Amino acid sequence: MAGKKSTIKAIVDRNVERHLVKEFLMKNTKRSGFGGLDIKRTPNGTEVTVHAVKPGLVIGRKGKIIKELEGRLKSEFDLFDPQLKVEEIKQKDSILNAQVMAEWIASSLERGWYYRRAGNSAAENIMSEGARGVIVTVAGKLTGSRNRTQKFIMGHVKYCGETALQHMDKGYAVAVRKLGTIGVTVEIMRKDVRLPHEISIFSDEELKIREAAGEEGEDAPTEEVEE
Repeated sequence: MAGKKSTIKAIVDRNVERHLVKEFLMKNTKRSGFGGLDIKRTPNGTEVTVHAVKPGLVIGRKGKIIKELEGRLKSEFDLFDPQLKVEEIKQKDSILNAQVMAEWIASSLERGWYYRRAGNSAAENIMSEGARGVIVTVAGKLTGSRNRTQKFIMGHVKYCGETALQHMDKGYAVAVRKLGTIGVTVEIMRKDVRLPHEISIFSDEELKIREAAGEEGEDAPTEEVEE
């Protein structure tokens, strides 16, 4: 039992550490179009890969910024020999990245955009790039002293359950304005997602053609229809 508890504690600690590192890097690479990170632990150190629209703002001149961030990751989070890397998110792909779009909306609100314009524009751009659905939520002091929440929903979305966890990408950012802070959440149903209730029905002839082409797999459920 003690071994099981220690394993669970280690998993929880790792997830907390990942969340704190993500918050730290989001805060310190805000202008770069932060789009997520990957953490990989190896015998030689901890590889932290940052995905950003503008990698140059993470690296800095002659690597000054990235070296400073590596030092702070080691001192503040006690990571074993952190090695920070940056991968560029292409402009087209960035529109389907929930975290990038949340940061874009927050930045637009800070620049004075009306919340309806920012939310609608982001949702329309995301859908135009092929997403199956999107939920943009802005909450806080939008127009006055009282907090309120506004949602912009387009396409097919899932709100809860295993399907939402698997197929909905989620990003969060904060806009700081004179009236107060506004939280921005973007959830995107990825394009080309196949939901559990969606099945394809093929005739015997069509099945033979697909099998010959190697297109049929375990994740593509089919049902035979007698001709």
